[in-house]
Amino acid sequence: MTVMMSVLYPDTPGGRFDMDYYLSKHIPLVKARWEPVGLLEVKVLRGTGTPQGGPAPFSVVAHLTFASAEALRTALDAHSAEVFAHIARYTDITPVMLVSEPV
Repeated sequence: MTVMMSVLYPDTPGGRFDMDYYLSKHIPLVKARWEPVGLLEVKVLRGTGTPQGGPAPFSVVAHLTFASAEALRTALDAHSAEVFAHIARYTDITPVMLVSEPV
């Protein structure tokens, strides 16, 4: 059964997020390290607002789909230090992470 790790970056006043760096450097690093161990898909979304017209609570959301919970664990065990250390290069916002599975 597939699992998804969502990485959500809160919309933080004064926060720095370099989308160009994120898309051109960080996401390719994530794919290079984690695809060989079970990463199937990466979707990056930009928050644009709420259904009521308010500001988006998250400015960026990435959904990473893995072949299984074991594949996610393997990816994190093998390369999380390198991938997570890379975060400081494009943002000073602390991401919120969530692992979920289909029902």
